[in-house]
Amino acid sequence: MDAGNGGPLRPVVVQDRRSGQVLMVAYANEEAVRRTRETGLAHFWSRSRNTLWCKGETSGHFLRVDQVLQDCDGDALLYVADPQGPTCHTGEASCFHRDLAGVRGGPVWGVLAELEQVVRQRLQQRPAGSYTTSLLASDPARLHEKLFEETAEVVRAARREGPTRLAEEAADLVYHLVVLLVREGVSWTDVLRVLAARRTR
Repeated sequence: MDAGNGGPLRPVVVQDRRSGQVLMVAYANEEAVRRTRETGLAHFWSRSRNTLWCKGETSGHFLRVDQVLQDCDGDALLYVADPQGPTCHTGEASCFHRDLAGVRGGPVWGVLAELEQVVRQRLQQRPAGSYTTSLLASDPARLHEKLFEETAEVVRAARREGPTRLAEEAADLVYHLVVLLVREGVSWTDVLRVLAARRTR
């Protein structure tokens, strides 16, 4: 495919930098890639309108691109990005949110990034009646105690209560850990970088 003077079009997969979730697929020519690298915002070439466009220029939901990678043959691109709001025009985080029968679904591994985002919103907005808000506003010792409690419950479930209860208690522990991380200004990206540095051990 060719976009006139802008050069050949290459398909672009956009991936969430934090969660690894695939957000969307579009096309880019050389000009779109150049504008992406210059501005740090995802630019594409619209085949229907025959023009360059910046994701988020009308919705405000920009994609801040951290890396532009190409595949081994150089005929497809990957934008590794931080989404500023939902990527899909439907309001979903990813355009890939339905199966072939049209039923809502999708991979669950992006839920940690979504959870972190929700907790950050609670930290900023402090809505009344929210358990997360109460944890964030409490004395740090309360949250520390909750983590001790949840850790003990995970161990108890592993010893006596079976896989289902273990998964449930582990989810409780991860939730409280996310609250602690957000409160202390640590992101999942920070944690994953540490894990990545250790993966050859």
